[in-house]
Amino acid sequence: MAQGGIPMMVMNTGPERQTGRKAQTANIMAAKVSIDKVLYRKAGQLTPSALQTVADVIRTCLGPKAMLKMILDPMGGILLTNDGHAILREIDVAHPAAKSMIELSRTQDEEVGDGTTSVIIIAGEILAHSLPLLERNIHPVVIIKAFSHALDDALKVINDISVPVDISSEDQMMALIKTSIGTKFSSRWSDLMCSLALKAVRTVSVTAEDEAPTDSVGIKTVDIKRYARVEKIPGGEIEDCRVLNGVMVNKDVTHPKMRRRIVNPRVVLLDCPLEYKKGESQTNIEVTREEDWNKILLLEEEQIKAMCDKIIEFKPDIVFTEKGVSDLAQHYFLKANPPITAIRRVRKTDNNRIARAVGATIVNRIDDLRESDVGTECGLFHVEKLGDEYFTFMDECKSPKACTILLRGPSKDILNEIDRNLADAMSVARNVVFNPTLAPGGGATEMAISVALAKKAKAMEGVAGAPYRAIADALEVIPRTLIQNCGGNAIRVLTELRVRGFILISEDAKHANGEHQYGVDGDTGKVTDMKTYGLLESASVKIQTLKTAIESAKLLLRVDDIVSARRPGQEGGEGGVQTMGEDAGDMQPEM
Repeated sequence: MAQGGIPMMVMNTGPERQTGRKAQTANIMAAKVSIDKVLYRKAGQLTPSALQTVADVIRTCLGPKAMLKMILDPMGGILLTNDGHAILREIDVAHPAAKSMIELSRTQDEEVGDGTTSVIIIAGEILAHSLPLLERNIHPVVIIKAFSHALDDALKVINDISVPVDISSEDQMMALIKTSIGTKFSSRWSDLMCSLALKAVRTVSVTAEDEAPTDSVGIKTVDIKRYARVEKIPGGEIEDCRVLNGVMVNKDVTHPKMRRRIVNPRVVLLDCPLEYKKGESQTNIEVTREEDWNKILLLEEEQIKAMCDKIIEFKPDIVFTEKGVSDLAQHYFLKANPPITAIRRVRKTDNNRIARAVGATIVNRIDDLRESDVGTECGLFHVEKLGDEYFTFMDECKSPKACTILLRGPSKDILNEIDRNLADAMSVARNVVFNPTLAPGGGATEMAISVALAKKAKAMEGVAGAPYRAIADALEVIPRTLIQNCGGNAIRVLTELRVRGFILISEDAKHANGEHQYGVDGDTGKVTDMKTYGLLESASVKIQTLKTAIESAKLLLRVDDIVSARRPGQEGGEGGVQTMGEDAGDMQPEM
């Protein structure tokens, strides 16, 4: 305490500090106004990009006329995509608020798998419309409280305009998945990609149905990441992509004389080595006679023979193990009747998928092996050479509970982009399994929420209506961006959408008849009935997008103090956390 009882704060002179309105404005500017550095490295030269907004970097990636971004990573690899999450995770930013914005796309990708571009655009626009409110001296707490109420009202609007979907209907599910694929690079092969995603999700969904047979709904979990593996093999045509009725692993048989094609095989899965057991600690043996040395070797052989005999009792055709298989064990397997094919050093995740596909149980000790552990649901085992490598296929399974999606294409870059598109499509199908409701796309949902919030803002007294109006104006960014990206007249089309919205909300009969589904056709830029057009999206994606964007804006508005630590001797933004209060010259990339 200083003299007179005034509190004193002692801080290092190195860190930079911003407080109050300056800190709040800096956060909004960081999220909306500038990316610190995007460096394009080519032939040893650095070309600084113009100052761009976090939202504007991916704004042109929205809609069916989306543009692609080509990003050269520090290791020299090329990323060619229009996926918001894939782009933003490659961008280097320095301001903590900008990093928080980029984290939104990762959260959106993990939660629902789609809408990663929309959530950044909406969040940036909400913050941009919050700045005038702060400049009018409206307290951040008042704005945040109004944002919370606006979020509740927005979620009610989504529930009102959503329609149920029959997840057992092939046509409805295909139409839904096409809305995700339609804005991506792989839209040319949308029918193929939709069928791949739908088949993979349904295959994995059966697993959960079996695990909860007493549940009225049946499906509890749809674990795409664990049980629907994507194998990308350059070569062939994109039309050759398919979902296997089983699994495939990047392995070959251990011995050249082992069978490479078996119909209706019996499969044994092991998590133990088929080698002699080594001492757990360091073991030294002193041998004085040649006969003793031969006895030791004989003991090792007998140990391996005993393990192989135990396996051969069950007459398997294939043995998969996560550990090694000795040459002697391969010899005994080949002498068995019928000869046994062995595949070693299989990954744990692959072994789990094989177990679910063929109905086998992974055994940790050979002594514990039982007849019920043997898998008999595989229809065909075969080994094929794709490209330069051999792959083992467990195909034509009776009721596979795991699957492999085989992707073929001309190059690795194209395969990586198709993989990202397919992951989004599978996530959309998974979301509908848990929440079988659809909301109109093409900006129709955002426009309906915008009109509803704008109408409510007019009826509110005091300053509380201003944040409502800010959210309403911010949500118009989605239809506006769709119009701009296809070269349409944004002012004219948005005005037509607003007029339709106000008319339809005021006339209850039309609203009840479902005529509120008007949005923007992303190809032509014209106002279209989304229900007739067939563009309906998963409501869970819309809900998650709004929640993430508004909660993020509330979080950044609560910040009123920024302390950015710098190491001694640093100048400007080099290597430290850059504050957005500095002028544009300080935000240029390092040369």
